[in-house]
Parts: sequence; C-alpha cells; structure tokens
Amino acid sequence: MLNLRPFCLLAAVVAFAAGCTRQKTEPPAQGELRKVVLQSDWFPQAEHGGFYQALAKGFYREAGLDVEILPGGPGATIKLNVAKGAADFGLYRSDDVIVAAARGLPLIMVAAVMQHDPEALLVHDSSPVKTLRDLHGRSVIAPPSMTWIPYVQKKYGIMFDLRPLNYGLTVFLGDKNTIQQCMMTSEPFFARQHGAKVRVIRIADSGYDPYHAIICRRELVRTSPEMVRAFVAASIRGWRDYLTGDPKPAFDLIRQRNSAMSLEQLEFSRRAMIENSLVTGSAAAGDSIGEIQLERIQRQVDTLAEFKIIDQPVDVASVATRAFLPPPGS
Repeated sequence: MLNLRPFCLLAAVVAFAAGCTRQKTEPPAQGELRKVVLQSDWFPQAEHGGFYQALAKGFYREAGLDVEILPGGPGATIKLNVAKGAADFGLYRSDDVIVAAARGLPLIMVAAVMQHDPEALLVHDSSPVKTLRDLHGRSVIAPPSMTWIPYVQKKYGIMFDLRPLNYGLTVFLGDKNTIQQCMMTSEPFFARQHGAKVRVIRIADSGYDPYHAIICRRELVRTSPEMVRAFVAASIRGWRDYLTGDPKPAFDLIRQRNSAMSLEQLEFSRRAMIENSLVTGSAAAGDSIGEIQLERIQRQVDTLAEFKIIDQPVDVASVATRAFLPPPGS
C-alpha cells in the first residue's frame, strides 16, 4: 500500500539517517559471520518462506552471514528502518520504493521476492463480477491510496466507490455482494474456512503489476557489495529450495515464531505462490527467482508520474539494480 507521507517528514528522516546509519563498512574477520538484519513486511508467514528456508537450512551461514529476520505487521516502518540503518534489508513493493525514493529516501531494490503482485479482489463465487471491468458502478473495500485504483479506472473507463479496508473479513462474509481487496495467498483460505465459496480477480491482470522486492540503502551497495551479493544469492537459493523441495524447515521455523500460523494456512499460501508463479514468474518473459527487469521498473515510474503520485522524475538506476543478481543458470 502506498503511504504518501509529507516530503518534509521524509526529508527529516533522511537527515536523521545520515547520523544513525550503522557503520558496517569493514569486512568481518576471517571465519567470522557478518551480522545482517532483514526487516520483513508482516508477521512470519509462507510468503517469507524462502528467507526462513535459507535461515533454517544454513544457507546464510554458508555465505558468511548471521541473518536476523525482524517481523513486520500493521504500521511496520520498513522503509524508515532500512533508510536509517536499523535494518540492512527490507521487503517492499516496487511502486512504494519509487515513491519513497522520489521523496528523498536513499533506497534501492537489489532483487525481487515476487515477480507478480499477489494483490487481488476477493468476490463470492455467485457474484456477477467476473473481470475488473465489472467493477463499474459498484463498491470496493480497499485502501484509497492504492495506485491500482486510478490505473484500473482509467484503463477500463469505469468508476467505482471505495469503502475503507480494516483487514478483516466480517463485512465480506456477511454480504455476498461485497468486493474486497485481498492477498490471493491469504484471505481466500480464511474465507473458505468460514464456509464461503470465493474467487479472486488478479489486479496484475490489468497490467499494474509491481514487484515485491528486497531493498537496502544505496550506501550499502557502495560500501558492502559482497555482503549484498551474498545475501541475495543465499536468499534466492532459499526460495528455490522452499518452492521445489521440502518446505518443512521453513514451516517449522515460521510456526515457532508465529504461533497463530497453522500448517494448513502455510500449505495453502505456498501452493498459491507456486500455482500462480508469483515468485518464479514466466521463463518465456525472462523472469526467474530474484529477477528485476529495469524496463518494467521504468514503466512503473512512468505510471506513477502519469497519475501524479510522484512529482519529479526518478532515475531507474537510482532505485533498482541488477548488479547483485546471480548469473543466469547459477
């Protein structure tokens, strides 16, 4: 979700960051693991599985890293934690990174977690809404700041009303005419647990499809490029192992750290990621685990400028880099 904070606040944070960034430019002694902090975007869940797989199976340690994963949640200040150095890496949507960078935060994407956005619209199976065009004249429960809203309305020449999203399903379950924004890896599971027959309509099908990315400070890619490269490579290894192998190591660690997470939910979410190619993308389109295509980032910059979400040009090279991705086939 785009959080359009005033520029003056972000500028103040950048100034604060300059004095608070942890100094980690010196490499660790031989044989010593380097401490690395990853700020996640939610509580431990299947959508973080590759990172937990890498942690549980020792991939990070093999790369010389001692990785700590900080949980997120409502109100998690991911971009600020990364910008001021409280975390080395964070998980953030590419459109949000572009907005934050346009407003002064020194953030850069170094790899993608998901090639496709899992945001979708949840509808009851009996709903006449089959496509995004069918939203015309209806009400949708969604955060009003989401950029997909003006994009979809303009692309299809439609209008719909917005109702605030409270991240629960009570209203949706009580009214079969309700349309609600969701994560296709999560809310359908809970709706079906309550006996509802539901479908999802992917927002990415409209063409608005941001990456879910790994971000860090620009300073870090200059001062510690080998650490960034090692973290990206080990994370990609973890994701590949998690999706194609036995996910039990990640599942066990996630459930240790999030007692509310059931095995059934973890399995549902992982299966949804695999079936919809959210992490791997399409090989025919040049996608792979971790891949970032700069041309696609440029299109996102152009869209954000078109809808006046950003007020000044953003240089793609300043917000995304492919320099730390493993060579093809590795």
